[in-house]
Amino acid sequence: MSGAYPKLLSPITLSGITLPNRVLMGSMHTGLEDKVADFPRLAAYFAERARGGVGLIVTGGFAPNIEGWLSPFGSRLATRRAAGEHRLITDAVHREGGRIALQILHAGRYGYHPLSVAPSRIRSPITPFTPRALSAAGVERQIRAFVRCATLAREAGYDGVEVMGSEGYFINEFLAVHTNKRDDRWGGPYERRMQLPVEIVGRIREAVGPDFIVIYRISLLDLVPDGQDWSEVSQLARAIEGAGASMLNSGIGWHEARIPTIATSVPRAAFSWVTRKLKAEVALPVCTSNRINTPELAEAVLAAGDADLVSMARPLLADPDFVRKAAAGRSASINTCIACNQACLDHVFSQQLASCLVNPRACHETEILLRPAAAARRIAVVGAGPAGLAAATTLAERGHAVTLFESAAAIGGQFNLAKRIPGKEEFEETLRYFGERLRETGVTLRLGTVATARDLAAAGFDDVVLATGVTPRDPRIPGQDHPSVMGYIEAITGARAVGPRVAIVGAGGIGFDVAELLAHDGPSTALDREAWLREWGVGDPAQARGGVAGLRPRPAPPAREVYLLQRKPGKPGAGLGKTTGWIHRTALKMKRVEMIGGVRYERIDDAGLHIAIGDERRTLAVDSVVLCTGQEPRRELEAPLRAAGLRVHLVGGADVASELDAKRAIRQATLLAAGL
Repeated sequence: MSGAYPKLLSPITLSGITLPNRVLMGSMHTGLEDKVADFPRLAAYFAERARGGVGLIVTGGFAPNIEGWLSPFGSRLATRRAAGEHRLITDAVHREGGRIALQILHAGRYGYHPLSVAPSRIRSPITPFTPRALSAAGVERQIRAFVRCATLAREAGYDGVEVMGSEGYFINEFLAVHTNKRDDRWGGPYERRMQLPVEIVGRIREAVGPDFIVIYRISLLDLVPDGQDWSEVSQLARAIEGAGASMLNSGIGWHEARIPTIATSVPRAAFSWVTRKLKAEVALPVCTSNRINTPELAEAVLAAGDADLVSMARPLLADPDFVRKAAAGRSASINTCIACNQACLDHVFSQQLASCLVNPRACHETEILLRPAAAARRIAVVGAGPAGLAAATTLAERGHAVTLFESAAAIGGQFNLAKRIPGKEEFEETLRYFGERLRETGVTLRLGTVATARDLAAAGFDDVVLATGVTPRDPRIPGQDHPSVMGYIEAITGARAVGPRVAIVGAGGIGFDVAELLAHDGPSTALDREAWLREWGVGDPAQARGGVAGLRPRPAPPAREVYLLQRKPGKPGAGLGKTTGWIHRTALKMKRVEMIGGVRYERIDDAGLHIAIGDERRTLAVDSVVLCTGQEPRRELEAPLRAAGLRVHLVGGADVASELDAKRAIRQATLLAAGL
C-alpha cells in the first residue's frame, strides 16, 4: 500500500494507539461545531475523511468553558451531557475505521465576546473586546477547565485531544512577553510563563491515563514583536515532553501577525525547516504544518527528516479521499487545495459556514448528494472554465452523457489567466485535476470548437448548460482607443507589451492581480522559500525573537512604476478576501504601487491618463493604461437556444459576472449538476 509514499503511508503509534499513516487532518473551525443541531452534518463531514484514509482527524476547536469561547454560544465541551452528544461524531468516525481527537481551544483575548480573559488586560488588534486579567485563582480555574474538557472528550469516545498552545490564543498569550505582563507565578521569567501549558498537559495526562493521545500544538514562530525565541521554544518542548504529551504539532504565527502563513502566495512547506529544528530537541514525534498539499511534497518532507507526521487541514477540505488516492497511486486525481482561503477561512472569519472553492461539497456532504441519475440525458456544456468543468464532470459522474465545448485550445477559462499571476501558480493544479476528471468520467471534450445555437439544436441535446463566462466591460473613458490602452487579458497573457510606467484602471481582484504581475520581476517568490522569507522579513528564531525581531522585509525592486486606481472612494482592495486582502495590499505597498481611490477618469492621450480626485487634477505620465473595469455576462446563445425549444441553464459568469468569482461559479455549477 505504501507505493511511492513509503514514509507518508507507514504506521505510527502514539500512546499505544497505532495510526495507519502519517497524515493528520489538522484542526480547522467550520462553524458546524457551534450547534448540536449541526452535529449530524459534522459527523458526516468527518466520516467522509475517515473513509478516505486519514490517519488521525483533529476537530475544530472546542472551548473548555464559557470564558474560552471564540464567540458567544460557540463550540464548547464542559458537561457530561455535551459529551454524550459528541458520541454521534466519534461513532461515525470509528465506523469508518478512523481515529479522531478533539482540539481544546481557549480563545483568550481573541474571544469575540465581553467575557474573554487573558494573562493581562491587553486588547488584541482583531477583536473589539478588552479581556479581563485573570487572578491567580482564575488561572487555576482555567487549568481545571482544560482537564475537565479532556476527560469529557475521552468519555465522548475521542481517541485523544489536542491542546491548542499556538496562534496567539490563551496559552500562547502566557508564553510571550508581548501579552504577559504579570509578576506572579504565571509571569516574569520564562520558567514561570511556561508553567501554564506544562501544568495543563501534565494534569491532563494524569486524568486520562496512558492510552489516550495528548497532542500539544506548540508555537514555533510567533511572528509578533516580543514573541518567544528559540531557547524558550525548545525549553517548553522538552518540558511538555516530560509532562506526558504524545506528540508535538507545530503552529506558525499569531492571527494578528502581519506575515502570511497559509495563503496561496506562501511557498509550499514554507515552515518545515522550523519543525526540523524542533525535532532535534525532543524524542517525541513532531508534526509539521502549513502549505503541504500534495502527497509528493508530504513524502519529501518526511523523507528529509523535517517531521514524523504532516498536518493537512484545507487539503482534506478539497479532497476527502486524498490519502486513499495516494495509496492507490492516483495522486493525479487528487483535488488539490490552492490555498485561496475564499470559502474556508474567509467564511469562518465572517461567521459563515466553511466550505471549499474547489470542492463545494465540503461541510455540505448531507445536502449536495451525487446520486446516479434516474434517467441519463444527453447534455451539452458550453465553456470549459471552472463552472463548465464542474458542471460537466459532475453530470458525467452521475451517469449523463456529456459533451463539453470550448472555443479555446485548452480547458481552464480565466483560471488560465489567474495561474500566470505571481503567487497564484497553484491554480494550475485545479486545471490538472479537472483534466483528469474529464478523462475519468468520460466527458466528450471538443476543444477549439465554437458551439452555435444551430449546431446544438440539431444535435438533439436534452439540456444545454451555458458556462460561457464573461466579457470585459467597456468603461467609456474618452481616448480609450489610444495605442497605450489595452485590456487585462492582453496585459496578463503578454499579447501586448506593457511599458515601464503603467496605470491600472479598476482595483478589484483583477486589478490587484494585474498590479502584482506588472510590478513583479523574475521568478515568483511563491516558488522560492528563501526568497519569500527574505521578502517578508522572517528569520531563524534562534537569531530573531519570534522570527521577526530586528528584521525588515526585503522585497525585490519593482519592475515598473505602477498606479492602481478605482472610482469608488476609500481604500482600494476593501472588497478583497477577509483573510487575504491585507496580504495583497501589503505586497503591492512593498512594490511601491501607488493605490488611489475616488478617481474620475477624464481622458487618455499622448500625455498619459488624466484624472481628477475631488478638486485636484493630475496627469499620470504613463506609457500604458490597462483596463480592469469589470465584466459582463456572455449570453448570446441563450435566446436562440430557448427559441429552439432547448432547456438552457446559466452558470458562472454567464449567469452573474462578478470579477473572477470561481467560488460561486463552481458551487452553482455543482448544485445544478447534482440536481439535473
